[in-house]
Amino acid sequence: MASLPRRFLVHTITVEDYQGQTSKGPRYGPARTVRCLVDEQTRAVRTPGGEQVTSTSTAYAEPEEQAAAPLSRITLPSGRVTTVILTKRRDGGRLGTPNHTEIQME
Repeated sequence: MASLPRRFLVHTITVEDYQGQTSKGPRYGPARTVRCLVDEQTRAVRTPGGEQVTSTSTAYAEPEEQAAAPLSRITLPSGRVTTVILTKRRDGGRLGTPNHTEIQME
């Protein structure tokens, strides 16, 4: 199936990939821009470790988009800075739903 139609990718977020912890705090990679659709809706999600947490925003991007690792820093179109809970690749297979990358954030 095809990707999300480009006309739906009306927002831009800035992603700074988490690279680990230092003695001065978290270290992030260079900022990169991702076109997406941002949905600022609160929902419960599970972390990769199985813990249930609250997500306040979800971004839907093209399936080819590089995944943002958990704890990566995201700047939303509103200017709010948040962190990634998890990234999922959604493949609709033969269902006819668009393939995309889903980024769930705190």
